[in-house]
Amino acid sequence: MSLSGAFAAELRKLSTLPAGQIAVAGTVLGSVGITLLNAVSTRAGLEAGSAGPTAFTSAFEVGYAAVPLGTVGAVVVGVIAMSSEYAANSSDAGTGRQITASLAAVPRRGHVLTAKALAVALLVAATAVVTVPVSAGVAALVIGGAGDALPLGVALARMLGAALYWILTGLIALAVTVLARSGLVPLVVLVANSSLVSVSLLLTTVTPLAHWLPDLAGRRLLGGLSTVEGGLDAGPGALVMSVWAFGLLAVAGVVLSRRDA
Repeated sequence: MSLSGAFAAELRKLSTLPAGQIAVAGTVLGSVGITLLNAVSTRAGLEAGSAGPTAFTSAFEVGYAAVPLGTVGAVVVGVIAMSSEYAANSSDAGTGRQITASLAAVPRRGHVLTAKALAVALLVAATAVVTVPVSAGVAALVIGGAGDALPLGVALARMLGAALYWILTGLIALAVTVLARSGLVPLVVLVANSSLVSVSLLLTTVTPLAHWLPDLAGRRLLGGLSTVEGGLDAGPGALVMSVWAFGLLAVAGVVLSRRDA
């Protein structure tokens, strides 16, 4: 099977996995729900004239505040793209694993990983393209004319930055899952690091080198959100995070090609 055929198969497989559908739906609906709550609060504050200096004053900023939730969705998509291959099938399907059939259809393991990476990137990007504008639209409907207008160029740059951050996060999750050969540990560790306690953030209190870890290196891509002081600017940070993502994918490709299925 050609790389394009493998990509089409992996995209179809990933988009039909229940966990993948839940991750995408959860990102969109969860972001909209958070946006709705923030928008109602913001509108009330603006109308009462009590919005503080750090309050969101534009519909886009209110919607954009839910962007971190998409990082969790990207992690889930990246993890299940590979972990689903190692899950045992039902007894009706012979209790085998999907990885055996995948490698039989596409013997070149580099093509398998490349196809999965492209599928993860496309699905995550599509989720971002839907989530951010829809969230901003919901905020605009609630806030109406009470908020300020954000320049289109700034809004577009922030949306593209969020999409790139999500994509790179998903690719890192994919690579780590290949290396771990299991989805449980990568899922727990990466989701916790993205949503509960950032180990990278804690490490900044020990050494400034922690700013070069992937999640902190690229955080300036999420412009407009409150982040820790210091670290890399958006451009260099995106480059460092990309090096992490593609470097880990390269290592994962070598490991995948050299070990038994």
